[in-house]
Amino acid sequence: QVQLVESGGGLVQAGGSLRLSCAASGRTFINYVMGWFRQAPGKERDFVAAISWNGNPTYYADSVKGRFTISRDNAKNTVYLEMNSLKPEDTAVYYCATTPGTVYTIARDRFVEIWGQGTLVTVSS
Repeated sequence: QVQLVESGGGLVQAGGSLRLSCAASGRTFINYVMGWFRQAPGKERDFVAAISWNGNPTYYADSVKGRFTISRDNAKNTVYLEMNSLKPEDTAVYYCATTPGTVYTIARDRFVEIWGQGTLVTVSS
């Protein structure tokens, strides 16, 4: 069974940092782009960041550029999202996602084959 399992969410004060992890299992993810989306209460699910299967290139939403960093460890089938300088507006459920293709498949086409179950990030002011 192919699945993505996120971890690392929690409560943090504004200006703080969190690191999310997403462990993939069930098959090899070579040639699969991996990414993160988020969904705030009452809002649509938005793209956050994506990373190519070999780590380059990466792609970020404008709202997180310079604050968030996506990375992956293919040996561990894991993708990470390092989040710094967090703001209350970053509060959301963060979802891991993967699909065959490039970073643009996720970032622009919004095409996702597999979703994780989500992890909640709450940033207090």
